[in-house]
Amino acid sequence: MKTFLAFAIASILSCTLNLALYLPVSATPLSFSHAALKGRDFSGQELRGSGFANANMEDVNFAGADLRGAVFSASVLRGANLQGANLTTGMLDQTDFANADLSDAILVDTLLLRSTFDFAKIDGADFTDALLDGAQVKWLCSKAKGVNSVTGVSTRESLGCD
Repeated sequence: MKTFLAFAIASILSCTLNLALYLPVSATPLSFSHAALKGRDFSGQELRGSGFANANMEDVNFAGADLRGAVFSASVLRGANLQGANLTTGMLDQTDFANADLSDAILVDTLLLRSTFDFAKIDGADFTDALLDGAQVKWLCSKAKGVNSVTGVSTRESLGCD
């Protein structure tokens, strides 16, 4: 029985260590849910897995920030600078991106349902496998151009335009 128990514990530890190799190494995620962050500068920061749900982030600067896995559900990002930000696997549903700069942003595998993009800049943004409403895709395709400098994917291709 001791041998079986030792084997089981060793197997669990081995699986846990192997899984840890695939998890992102980053600082502790921050939580800014329901916060008023208007005009803050988060440019170039490591913010993987951080929470910004229901936050007012008008004119916030996230240029070049690592926001993989971050949650922005139901937030206001009007006029925000997200140029070159990595938002892969993020939750950005019901988010207001009016006048935001998403040029060269990476939005791979993001959830963007019911978000609005009025007058947003999307040149070079990569939306590969992002979840978008049909009306959003149609509108974004009408202005899509450019190629993402990191992924090499064109905005039109990532949205499935044409």
